[in-house]
Amino acid sequence: MTLFSQLAAWPVLVGAFRSPFTEQLRSFARQDEVLLVSLAFFLVSIFLLRVVTNERAHLRNSVGLFTFGLVLLLSSRVAGGISLHALRGALHSAGFMLGGIAVINVLGVLIFDFALGTAHVRPPRILRDLMVFLGYIGVALWLMSRSGVTLSGIITTSAVLTAVIGFSLQDTLGNIMGGLALQLEKSIGAGDWIRVGQIEGRVKEIRWRHTSIETRNWDTVIIPNGTLMKGDVTVLGRRAGYPVLHRMWVYFHVDYRYSPTEVIEAVEKALRDESIEGVAAEPMPNCITWEYKESYMTYAVRYWLNDLSIDDPTNSRVRVRAYFALKRANIPLSIPAQSLFVTAETAERGEEHFERERQRRFKALRGVELFHSMNDDELRTLASRLSVAPFTKGESMTRQGAEAHYLYVITEGSAEVVISASDGVRKTVSHLSAGDFFGEVGMMTGARRAATVVALEDTVCYRLDKESFNDILKRRPEIAEHISHVIARRAVELEAVRDDLDAEARQRRMAPAQQDIFDRIVDLFGLREEGKTTSSGS
Repeated sequence: MTLFSQLAAWPVLVGAFRSPFTEQLRSFARQDEVLLVSLAFFLVSIFLLRVVTNERAHLRNSVGLFTFGLVLLLSSRVAGGISLHALRGALHSAGFMLGGIAVINVLGVLIFDFALGTAHVRPPRILRDLMVFLGYIGVALWLMSRSGVTLSGIITTSAVLTAVIGFSLQDTLGNIMGGLALQLEKSIGAGDWIRVGQIEGRVKEIRWRHTSIETRNWDTVIIPNGTLMKGDVTVLGRRAGYPVLHRMWVYFHVDYRYSPTEVIEAVEKALRDESIEGVAAEPMPNCITWEYKESYMTYAVRYWLNDLSIDDPTNSRVRVRAYFALKRANIPLSIPAQSLFVTAETAERGEEHFERERQRRFKALRGVELFHSMNDDELRTLASRLSVAPFTKGESMTRQGAEAHYLYVITEGSAEVVISASDGVRKTVSHLSAGDFFGEVGMMTGARRAATVVALEDTVCYRLDKESFNDILKRRPEIAEHISHVIARRAVELEAVRDDLDAEARQRRMAPAQQDIFDRIVDLFGLREEGKTTSSGS
């Protein structure tokens, strides 16, 4: 056959091939339902691509899937035209399946992202996924129904198979139900900081099977939802009606030689004077004593972290602030240490140490007005019987109405004398400092405490009990007269402040007050029985 004759025959062959394709294409185009669905799908997709920007990738994939489904449907028509019936059925079903999945995806974006988003309703992500999944099942059942499959027969004859599948997928189903329960109950949600065992991080998302957590190390931990439902989960910083704040602890050590009150005041002042990045202003940070160790005391700074993603940097800033505060106060940080002191103890060394301490106490007693009538030997006797009584800031050294046992002499620090009225009103009547004494009335007369004495700072006192006076007063009962005069004057001054007395009223009360106190001292120490004393004021 010549080339001319071949070319002449080509249009006939092409026409014979295109004729069935053209007819099938026209038949496909005449299906109004396919055209309407396709037109609606593309119009809605174009609209959503413009308004729902965060789902554009998902929408593009759905458009591609739908387009591919249309191609498969068209191919099934062509295959039917060339008598490939098996291929036609497969392509037709696949095309409808892909198209149905794409339509369900776009409907999900339209309902959950656009419609509910416009109404400011944010349903759980897992609920959306569940509805989309049910839509997929609906498409599959619809295709099976179109193919003539009887659904009731499938359900009836596959009971055993369903049981086997359900048993094998029980963990997966448990995770799905767990995730659904977490989101519906709002136990935890995206953005929450949680702790599960040793894992701590922010919830990124809750999916069908698992919950993903981003740690501060930029790791992502996948935890099955069933595990979250069965175990303990701590949601950090969540408190109803309050912003997200999480209390943090920073520990440090200081030697026992330094007063806890001094350490706490220095650190708290530094933490509160100026704000620290990451530290909430309210509640205010504070410092507490935490634990006694062999060679130091452990302290803890407690503050509220307002950004849970920067815990370690904020801890560092707090440590730096506390370090420089202690430096300014000349309080060095301590380190764990153990020391062994070996000293040759002798009688001479012990006596030397005791004598130095007794001299300090003798000097302290010599400055107390109450003891001015005593000689040096008597003061040394009292000094040997003193004991040390330290008090911290804010502590009650004596309490109004309590039974009196001791007389106190302040050697370091200061205090205030407070009287509580019957209506509960408290009134400060005087202040005491180093060299002052209190508690003399109760100890010398047996009366209950007339006022409360509160330490204004860390305060050290020498404490003296009643028995220490017995021998001295019995040897020299005239000392009782001087003591009663001092006590009476102080008592009248206290009454003058309390009752707002003038000078004349104070003078009138002085003599009977001294006589009353003198008589009570004599009775308490048994001096009257021996007939050794009388008051010059009587």
